[in-house]
Amino acid sequence: METQPSIKKRISKRDFNTLPEKVLLSIFSYLPHVELLRCARVCRLWRSLSQNSRLWKTVFLRPEYHGLHVKNLDQFLQLIGHRFSSSLQYIELPMELITADVLHELANKCPNLKYLTLDFSTAMQLHDFYDLNIFPCNLKMLCICLSEVIFLEGFMRRIYTYLSSLEILQIIGTIEKSNEAEEEVYETINISKIKAQTPNLRVINLYGIFFVDDNHIEIIASGCIHLECLALNFCTRVKGSSFKTLLQRCRKIQCLLLQNTGIEDHGMLAADWGSSAVNELDISSTDLSENCLLNVFERMPNLTYLAVPNCDGFTDKVLELLIDLDKLTNIRAIDLSNTVNLNHEVVFTLLKRHGRQLRGLSYAGNSKVTEQFWINTIKHMKNIRILVMGTPHGWFKKINTRIHIDQILEACAQECQRLERLEIQWDEETLRWNENSSKFIDHIRIRCVRLQSLVLADGEYYELVRSNFERADRQRVVRTTTSDQTSIVGLLNYYNDLRFN
Repeated sequence: METQPSIKKRISKRDFNTLPEKVLLSIFSYLPHVELLRCARVCRLWRSLSQNSRLWKTVFLRPEYHGLHVKNLDQFLQLIGHRFSSSLQYIELPMELITADVLHELANKCPNLKYLTLDFSTAMQLHDFYDLNIFPCNLKMLCICLSEVIFLEGFMRRIYTYLSSLEILQIIGTIEKSNEAEEEVYETINISKIKAQTPNLRVINLYGIFFVDDNHIEIIASGCIHLECLALNFCTRVKGSSFKTLLQRCRKIQCLLLQNTGIEDHGMLAADWGSSAVNELDISSTDLSENCLLNVFERMPNLTYLAVPNCDGFTDKVLELLIDLDKLTNIRAIDLSNTVNLNHEVVFTLLKRHGRQLRGLSYAGNSKVTEQFWINTIKHMKNIRILVMGTPHGWFKKINTRIHIDQILEACAQECQRLERLEIQWDEETLRWNENSSKFIDHIRIRCVRLQSLVLADGEYYELVRSNFERADRQRVVRTTTSDQTSIVGLLNYYNDLRFN
């Protein structure tokens, strides 16, 4: 019979707290900060571990984006020096924490801070910054979320001289809150002065800023010779007349994102695409004509990323031109969703020729595409990681056939074992499945071990797939199209530099 001391010894060997501190810290590093705060209440050891500065390299303090909520400003000021200190590399501050005292502490106590987000979006008035005389000076990225009504020049005037180290600048507008039809649009931040103080910018992201137009792009082009990526998504006043100057002066530009801009044919045609280095292009939801796209793509270098959803000018002729001129020989990701003037036969030709090199494909919104198209093309996409297909049912897109979903899942399981994200947009009434469908769900779950997200329309089939994955302890994989959307943007070379919120 085992003695009492030996039992205690054996139990103590299995005690979690006896693991080396390095191992415990590694385990704790997988926990979000909310959970770390709960762990701090367990025992003294866990409190010490959860307060280790190495677990606080990245800090999110905006509750609306799943960050921590700071209730006491004085206690937070103490934390900056004691818990964050030299380990802090990334921090997001909401409006109430953007004060002179907080910025002083960050500048003095956190020398390795490289990424800073200042969210003024909810501001109705600013704090007093007259005594702001120091600011983090080693920043690599600065993200500023604008307010609709607050002019930031008084604040910016205090920090201009500390921005020379910036490589990434993100200015996030108020497109989600504003009415574009308003008569007056206020320039709440001076982009010209920021540009003058930031000569080393590689990436600029101006998202949803109504006052940004081609004059601002000309200003950027005049001084940012190191610029590699320019994102102007939802800057509706940009027409493209500045692109000629932009491409002439910023020879290093490789990525140009123009989703939902107001770009027009004459501006695109005037630019010298032939001598540019642009290989990633997003012209989603723009009104460029077929002739314009034929001219531009004929001169443009080979593309690695192309997004043209909701672009009526992207027709069979345009895609055939890209294929015939070998402009897509290096293509990694392409979004062809809702291109009403593009036939699936030409898309099949593209995938048959270049499908093996594709890492991401989004081709949704074509009601004529059935499971047979996907069965014939999936076998050519063995390296695909992100795949979006299907057409939601609606009055403007009538789907007359039923889709055999089992065959599509089986094809993915057999051919696409590197698949990470799959979205199937067909509605419940469009899909055809039966009691034997579980085995096909098993196949994709077992063979596609890297699958992180499977998005389906809500309904009985979604519940069947979700329960299948949950029984295999993969609770977060299956999601609905009402709450989740899959995109290929994660395959952009500059994706990590462009992320915000």
